[in-house]
Amino acid sequence: MQICSWISTKMAEDQSHYVELSGNPIRFEPISRQTNVFYDEVKRQVFAVRSGGAFGVVVKGTDEKTSTTFRMEDKGPVISIKFSADLRILAVQRSQRTVEFINFHSGSADTTEYSQTCKGKTTKINGFNWISGNEIIFITDHGLELYQVTAEKKTLRSLKTISIGINWFTFMNDSSLLLVSSSTLGNVLTPIHFKTGNVTKLPKFEVDLPVIPKPPKLCLLERDVTIAILYSVIYVVVLRHQPRGPSNQGAEIVLYQVQRESPAKKTDVLRLDMSGRFAVNVVDNLVVVHHQASKTSMVFDIGLAPSETDNNCNYHHPVLAPLPIKPVKLKVAGIPTQTGLEMREVGVDLYSPNWVVFQPNIVIDAKLGCLWHISLRLDALVPMIPDKCRLIDFLLLRRESKKVILYVLQTALVPGQHCNLATIAKIFNKLNEVYRTYLAERHAHHAEEASSPKSSQSAARVSSGTRVVIDQSDMYTHVLTPVAERKARMKDSSHKFLVAVLVEYIRSLNQYQIPVQHFLYELVINTLVHHNCFYQLHQFLQYHVLSDSKPIACLLLSLESCYPPAYQLALDMLKRLTTANEEIIEVLLSKNQILAALRFLRSVGGAESASSRKFLEAALNAEDDMLFYTVFKFFEQRNLRMRGNPMFAPGEHCEKFVHKFEQKFGYESFVPVQ
Repeated sequence: MQICSWISTKMAEDQSHYVELSGNPIRFEPISRQTNVFYDEVKRQVFAVRSGGAFGVVVKGTDEKTSTTFRMEDKGPVISIKFSADLRILAVQRSQRTVEFINFHSGSADTTEYSQTCKGKTTKINGFNWISGNEIIFITDHGLELYQVTAEKKTLRSLKTISIGINWFTFMNDSSLLLVSSSTLGNVLTPIHFKTGNVTKLPKFEVDLPVIPKPPKLCLLERDVTIAILYSVIYVVVLRHQPRGPSNQGAEIVLYQVQRESPAKKTDVLRLDMSGRFAVNVVDNLVVVHHQASKTSMVFDIGLAPSETDNNCNYHHPVLAPLPIKPVKLKVAGIPTQTGLEMREVGVDLYSPNWVVFQPNIVIDAKLGCLWHISLRLDALVPMIPDKCRLIDFLLLRRESKKVILYVLQTALVPGQHCNLATIAKIFNKLNEVYRTYLAERHAHHAEEASSPKSSQSAARVSSGTRVVIDQSDMYTHVLTPVAERKARMKDSSHKFLVAVLVEYIRSLNQYQIPVQHFLYELVINTLVHHNCFYQLHQFLQYHVLSDSKPIACLLLSLESCYPPAYQLALDMLKRLTTANEEIIEVLLSKNQILAALRFLRSVGGAESASSRKFLEAALNAEDDMLFYTVFKFFEQRNLRMRGNPMFAPGEHCEKFVHKFEQKFGYESFVPVQ
């Protein structure tokens, strides 16, 4: 299916939603009086624990290989449960003081458990996380305790302890970063980075609070803080609720950029212009904010130019107006029949109070027993951003946007709907700026690889950052050629706009010092020829709008029948190239301009290496005795200069022509071959 029709079909389906839930959610046993549900953000697994594990534990993950079922002894209500990275050790917290461990062999649980109690008689475990295959961190109200688990010996060894008062914590496995909250207000945050066997405490920082209560109490809560990676940079994301009052402008999200040597820096503020309960996801470097009261979601892109800037802090408004998530239906068991339960579809209650959001793009409804992934519908938002330059800026930053960008470019060139040439020029510059960066990175990588072959393992690093690359082949195949074919069927003057667009694209490529591929020039020439615009073609060639190349010269030669001056234009182009002497000789010989070919051969100093047989064959085929005589003598003189002997060397295979010369002009007029 062509890109244009594929996108149009998807857009026609629904244009009122740009955020959607995954079509096939991970289904698990819903939470109930007998079943508790837990989610492990590190392994991204859902645990359904029945009766403390005695009736079974069902584990489901995004990868079917990580799904498993097992039983464990019921020793009381489970507070937290998580597998190690290699799925060989299960950690279970049932009390505020101890974490228990169960070894797994080939997916089966060991019957013998072992445990580790936190240090200090009054210490309480707030939670734990696996840091690597066999290292686990306890986060207590008094600090951090790092342990190494030896599954074979069923023992734990303390590696490091950090004393710090902790109210709550949040952890991101992708960046190996733990964020802990300290102080009475809870607004002093300390990032802690983990690397196998090492714990690095980064500089703490203080989060601005809109209001400080009296007496002071914990007011920055775990639910309002998360960690996110946006454009390969780690941020602490803080939801700040504004106090009620006449000047209330609604809540806002503040981004603090985490730094290794200095405290996290406040860099961006996302203005929500709403109040109430919010939840935050990160999808394709976008901050997606869900608002429960209005049942809508909005997206923010810190990669776009901010609405305003103040003291090194950027302020952003939503890229688009808030809209609800696309409705989704769920298949559930219905009326019993003779063949089993009849399945029926029911609508999902979006923005339900039962929803719990996890990073980066997870939504879980434990009561319904579903885990979804949030995604963005790029095709649906195309008509929602009328500013084509801003739309392209936005799409270039999205990972899977190439088809959509090509669709936008196609529609921009449709008669009656197309942008003006100035806007198209800006779009081309945006595309080629990214394209040039990509080419420069690829060239640097190849140079590095050539100088150090050992670096070939890093071949996959070549990229243009986070932006999509639209190269000349993409433009030619999916945009310019389809538009040219459409306009070729028209009898009006719309082709003039296409030619202007092609020239503008070539100009942009030249501006960014990107070598123009010959097929773009060919498209310009073919469009002009199709519409009999030979004068314009002549001007383009004369003023070097179309750069010299052998393929273009060959194309011009093929146009001689419909535009005779094209022959001379092609010859002039080949001469300017200075690397096409052989091609010029072939062209002249094909036109039976043999003497002109010899004169050209002499002018470029190529007589010594020229094939005498080729010229003599052409002269003989011309059936002109004087021409044959002249060419034969030309090469006799060449032989005399080169070897002091006019005879042809055996390797030149000129015996046939010597005999012909003998027949035509007699023995006295030539020197026989040796």
